[in-house]
Amino acid sequence: MAKATKKQALGRGLSALLKDPENEINSAEDKNADKVVGNIVELELESIEMNPFQPRTNFNEESLRELASSIRELGVIQPITVRKLAFNKYQLVSGERRFRASKLIGLESIPAYIRIANDQESLEMALVENIQRQDLDAIEIALSYQRLIDEINLTQEQMSERVGKKRSTIANYLRLLKLDPIIQTGIRDGFISMGHGRAMVNIENQIDQLEVYEKIISNKLSVRATEQLIKNLGSQPTDLETKTPKIEVPKHIKKGVKEFSEYFGHKIDVKVAKNGSGKITIPFHSEEDFNRIKKLVKRDNK
Repeated sequence: MAKATKKQALGRGLSALLKDPENEINSAEDKNADKVVGNIVELELESIEMNPFQPRTNFNEESLRELASSIRELGVIQPITVRKLAFNKYQLVSGERRFRASKLIGLESIPAYIRIANDQESLEMALVENIQRQDLDAIEIALSYQRLIDEINLTQEQMSERVGKKRSTIANYLRLLKLDPIIQTGIRDGFISMGHGRAMVNIENQIDQLEVYEKIISNKLSVRATEQLIKNLGSQPTDLETKTPKIEVPKHIKKGVKEFSEYFGHKIDVKVAKNGSGKITIPFHSEEDFNRIKKLVKRDNK
């Protein structure tokens, strides 16, 4: 316990050093930089701004509250990482869940490692750190890999070295981004697995992708059953349900249905009769999914 108290006191001492205008540290060559950079420092939460390069977008509220409860009881066990921007001003590099949870319970300060990095280095640190997390969904990981390619100009081989993953593994994640956005949302929400997604990547037509997606959800198909379904798709005409010709759906309805699908996060089914009338079906896959759709409708009716 004495050791922990000494470490915390040291952090506060370094924090005081950082608040002294005469000891401004902006680079690794500045005076006292070696005392601060790479060490744990107690920083005020209000002096830390969010990271615009944060690749993670989903934060489960329940798990955040659980983390906040743990921090209330035990404190922040693993320090966050920040980079110095200016005098007493920092930007979060990693540890956003710990940062958010600490603010949730009203903490005034948090232990942090201080780094000195430019924007590109900060983005790369955030992306690589984010990829290492165990609770990310496959699409978040794929998007992080894509950003490393687009914004850091890393090759798949270089990424393999940075994140410690096989090149083939990285390629499999990246291929998921070829899926229709609705299917990507299904992976993120846990309706289907990455294995289902990898099987559907082999379907070039996105309409057929969505048809298979709906079959997976409706029939609770395993990955192996999905692979067999896709294999059979190649020997059929174009319609998965029937070989009988369908009534051509007008262009304006097709456009509207696509907008509905993107809004509700599901493939919206539309049936059109010869006289121009029709029916729109909005599917849901669970009670939680139904409530999500209901909230969307209520929100727009206000």
